[in-house]
Amino acid sequence: MLFSLAHLTLLDCSPPELTEIAARAGFDFVSLRLIPFGQPAEPRHQVATDRALLARTRRALESTGVRLLDIELARIYPDVNIREYLPALECAAELGGRHVLTSAWCSDSSFIVDRFGELCELARPLGLTIDLEFVSYAGVRTLSQAAQIVRASGCANAGICVDTLHFDRSAGDAADLARLPTEWFHYAQICDAPAEFDRDEDDQRRVAREARLFLGEGGIDVRGILANLPPVPYSIELPNTTRRRALGSQEFARRCLSTAKRYLTRPPDLSRPPGGTRAEARPSA
Repeated sequence: MLFSLAHLTLLDCSPPELTEIAARAGFDFVSLRLIPFGQPAEPRHQVATDRALLARTRRALESTGVRLLDIELARIYPDVNIREYLPALECAAELGGRHVLTSAWCSDSSFIVDRFGELCELARPLGLTIDLEFVSYAGVRTLSQAAQIVRASGCANAGICVDTLHFDRSAGDAADLARLPTEWFHYAQICDAPAEFDRDEDDQRRVAREARLFLGEGGIDVRGILANLPPVPYSIELPNTTRRRALGSQEFARRCLSTAKRYLTRPPDLSRPPGGTRAEARPSA
């Protein structure tokens, strides 16, 4: 198994700092947020335009042996200009990256397919895949919706990135993953979370951004989800403000990896329903 340290886990760390933390913790890859999501007070790591930062990031990758797995987040939203992502894509390719994460934040399926296809074509000459993440509170919320868009695009470098949190919150059936083309899956994002959750989207965002759990601590059948995917690298995307504050960045990253390895290598819990992911969500108050 190969593991990447996702930038959202330690988003305020610069790319060189994240790479060095990943190396000391034992990760094989890093996943860098070179394109900001646009949240208030979100750290912005402008590697594509800051040549000094780019050079420091390259040196960190070369000196540690940690590789760049993917970059994010090339969002699809109303009025997006896909070509504005080109500098970040070129930067990813220059640093040896393989994949680009996208997600959709609008409801027009035809628009999403068109912009997704445009993004794939922009990335294709650079040797990058475009991997669509379905997010339980975004425009594309389910595996089925993501599969329809990837299929409709007809692009050979198109794929789907499964985040175990959003797969669980979208009430996904793990068996459906095995019915899709294996070449669509290039990597997966993993974490755990409480079995019961509030359907309120604000609370789902809060958990996704600051309260995910180490694998095995919550109620997501991460092992069952991953068993239906081909062997791919696992990007640990596990922001948890309280745990990180208590442990510090380096130890928190180490725990993210050690708990994931322990969970994924121990014998399965036979008391779980086969192929299940979680208990039903509780209604919002």
